[in-house]
Amino acid sequence: MDTKAALSALAALAQESRLAIFRLLVQIGPQGMAASKIGEKLAIAPSSLSFHLKELTHANLIVPRQDGRFVIYVAQYASINALMAFMSDNCCGGNPCMPTSACDTDCKDIADSAHQAHVDH
Repeated sequence: MDTKAALSALAALAQESRLAIFRLLVQIGPQGMAASKIGEKLAIAPSSLSFHLKELTHANLIVPRQDGRFVIYVAQYASINALMAFMSDNCCGGNPCMPTSACDTDCKDIADSAHQAHVDH
């Protein structure tokens, strides 16, 4: 992914409704969801929804496909993976990063400690 494509994707996601749409489509999975169902689920008016879907499509974050009389939108997982790779390129100054499992353990320990402190109060 180049800088221009990354900026386009980030700009598209930097809006509450578009971020909600994208997150919903990621959760739904590869089968996608009809535009009308997206609007119902997120309580977005059809005219606004159309605009937001167009912006996400132009940023290559979602892709529409015709299914009979419905337009189904699907998250472009390859694009978001490319954005994540772009964002973490040269992570840690070129040094090996901490293994994910170590971070998961540390984060879990911190979360458990915070939860226990909350319960104790």
